Amino acid sequence: MTYPNTQLFIAGVWRDASDGKTIAVFNPATGKEIGRVAHAGIADLDLALAAAQKGFESWRDMPAIERARIMRKAAGLMRERAGAIAALLTQEQGKPLVEAKGEAMAAADIIDWFADEGQRVYGRLVPSRGNLAMRQMVLKDPVGPVAAFTPWNFPINQVVRKMAAALAAGCSMIVKAAEETPAAPAELIRAFADAGAPVGVLGLVYGDPAEISNYLIPHPVIRKITFTGSTPVGKQLAALAGKHMKRVTMELGGHAPVIVAEDADVALAVKAAGAAKFRNAGQVCISPTRFLVHESIAKEFTAAMVTYSQTLKVGDGAVEGTQMGPLANPRRVTAMAEFTQDAIKHGATVAHGGARIGDAGNFWQPTVLADVPLHAKVFNDEPFGPMAAIRSFNTLEDAISEANRLPFGLAGYAFTRSLKNADLLTRRMEVGMLWINMPAMPSAEMPFGGIKDSGYGSEGGPEAMEAYLNTRAVAVMNV
Repeated sequence: MTYPNTQLFIAGVWRDASDGKTIAVFNPATGKEIGRVAHAGIADLDLALAAAQKGFESWRDMPAIERARIMRKAAGLMRERAGAIAALLTQEQGKPLVEAKGEAMAAADIIDWFADEGQRVYGRLVPSRGNLAMRQMVLKDPVGPVAAFTPWNFPINQVVRKMAAALAAGCSMIVKAAEETPAAPAELIRAFADAGAPVGVLGLVYGDPAEISNYLIPHPVIRKITFTGSTPVGKQLAALAGKHMKRVTMELGGHAPVIVAEDADVALAVKAAGAAKFRNAGQVCISPTRFLVHESIAKEFTAAMVTYSQTLKVGDGAVEGTQMGPLANPRRVTAMAEFTQDAIKHGATVAHGGARIGDAGNFWQPTVLADVPLHAKVFNDEPFGPMAAIRSFNTLEDAISEANRLPFGLAGYAFTRSLKNADLLTRRMEVGMLWINMPAMPSAEMPFGGIKDSGYGSEGGPEAMEAYLNTRAVAVMNV
């Protein structure tokens, strides 16, 4: 499929930037430019803000059942177009086609779920303490226009989790999507536009991230901020939002621990954690990263993880049968080399991989590091790539202590046959999402978010809706 030039979507119209400025988009499998994306300036942002305010006023007053019909129609269009959208996503981001199509299809499921959930936004009546002529009500209203900032690793998923909840609550939204992966989120927006979303309900801009965030967040039209990205940037944006009393949801960086207990099913642990580790070339915020394996099975687990890594077919995501595509940009290749060299310097062993593949594109070998010391960079900074770092532990309490050592608390994994161990892990691991004896399986109906430095708020379940709603108390005295 021919890769298009991507435009801005403002006030119901696909358009170039006011000054005509564009940014190059590259295919990570070849390193070659494949298209351009419009670069919004302040004039474009002003148009988007005015449209978002008008769109909010019309969308807010539309019955929830009517909003749900439009959302479900958009979900249907995503399913119909999933193959074509996947081809664009693979070209700009690199993930295998099967993963790209899965992302588009999952977006449709998320939209459907929130379309229904939006019809269950209930207030309540509260009995009066004394005068029966007084009616006390608790009302739930949409917070207003939202500014959403999303990354390149899941260009559709990270937008739709925010968008579906916001739209279901009755909010409008301006999406600042990633400039490196612009076409896929544009197709998500197009599905809503084609489904009949009123003008201004959705806007889409690209450009300089700092300029756009510094302009949108303080603007009086914007009442809510939602961001997915690194912890340092998230803290900056949260501080700016706080200065202007804006509601915020933050889904930030992680460094997911994997605890493999002495009684674990090693084959299951390798299969489940390995699939999660190398999905999207490890460029996943909830990717398992720090593998803490009981000393009695550490060698067995490491050998099995090496075998698993050796079987992965690495290549262009557009080629059938590819299981792991390239890293999304050259920065990640440089980072992988730095993490590997640092681990070796501190005494770790490269059990498999640890090198770039070829000189075209951003390919890196699936990498397994063994006997990694705690002071190695990979055990302290998120690698965000296809790198599994393994070290052993003696007691489960030691493993839990290490799992909780870092300030991150997004996701965690554990493998054990013991209900006692599972209970201890459930109570003690400081993460927003924990999967035991299984790979990560996020769904629309479950909360999705972290604790500690990994952010706050949720992008799943009924909790996600609350972030886009104001709660108001109203009392009426009959006279």
